[in-house]
Amino acid sequence: MDQTNSPKRILVIDDNKEAADITAELLGMYGYDAVAAYSGLPGLDKARTYQPDVILLDLGMPGMDGYQVAGALRALPDFDHAALVAFTAWGDPVTRQRVRDTGFDDHLVKPASLDMILKAIVKGLAARAALQAQAA
Repeated sequence: MDQTNSPKRILVIDDNKEAADITAELLGMYGYDAVAAYSGLPGLDKARTYQPDVILLDLGMPGMDGYQVAGALRALPDFDHAALVAFTAWGDPVTRQRVRDTGFDDHLVKPASLDMILKAIVKGLAARAALQAQAA
């Protein structure tokens, strides 16, 4: 789907419902089409139907964690275009390496400022665009 002239779609997946809703609402105020999902499997289902351009993804969720969601998305060719941003309280070197190995485009440590979130979205979109251009 060509979304050149439409707002970029952002999916926030976080088991902290309030944090997910606030993040999505703030992104909406900045012109993004943003929605939230509250755990891994529903987030994966929402990604399939919503087709986001960027997914802000918490890592530490019960059941299906963020790494599993990211791995499942990266295994699907329909999500090659989607930027994945780890959005987590974990920022240690082991986590950062695992995030890279799983196929995330960026890593934000909570609490992150709105400015940092917006920059990560732009960075993730640019990274995915560059990969798409290389593949073409």
